[in-house]
Amino acid sequence: MSHKYNYSVWPKKLKDKRSGIIYQSEKAIFVETTIVMQVLVVDGSIRLEKIKYSHAFQVFQAIDSNRKFLTPWLPFVQQTRSQEDTESFIRSILAESGEPKDEVFTVWYKSRFAGLIGLKETDYLNQKTEIGYWLIESMTGKGIMTKSVKTLIDFLFGSMNMNRIQIKCGVGNYRSSAIPKRLGFTFEGVERDGEKHQRSFIDLEVYSLLKNDYGKR
Repeated sequence: MSHKYNYSVWPKKLKDKRSGIIYQSEKAIFVETTIVMQVLVVDGSIRLEKIKYSHAFQVFQAIDSNRKFLTPWLPFVQQTRSQEDTESFIRSILAESGEPKDEVFTVWYKSRFAGLIGLKETDYLNQKTEIGYWLIESMTGKGIMTKSVKTLIDFLFGSMNMNRIQIKCGVGNYRSSAIPKRLGFTFEGVERDGEKHQRSFIDLEVYSLLKNDYGKR
């Protein structure tokens, strides 16, 4: 069981009852089971569910059938050759190591698997994290990921007491970079050779959003 959250920063309703609680924010409903939040209901069509072993088939099939679309920007695609590879990935996320783990959620649109969204390199001491995401090709252009990122931002600032959220996008990945721009992130610059793809490196655009700035919108 994860112990990553500082309960002093949770809303009183979640502090007092840790099982089956629904926390209503302005645009999202957060369902908190035990300590780790399990589901984010974005709207009537979009639902984020914490990744679990039973998702391995859908996740692998999505990657396998969208290789041409995903490969240019996601270095893990070529290393994902079987469902067992996806199961190993999920196992690494869910393993009980005693250390705080970054959360990963499956994205569902009208009950169909659409992609993944999650946190990366979360620093609880300095109250900052990074959001990463991907969608299969048929689910793009519907506003799914913009709404999903917005919901996760609301949760991170409102309930996890994060102060800074970062998003990195490969230079030239215009669909990905459109999301932080649309949500009011600040472009900080380019991280040169920020990510290795096969035998070469790509530059990454770095975007950030601060809690104080978000509250002024």
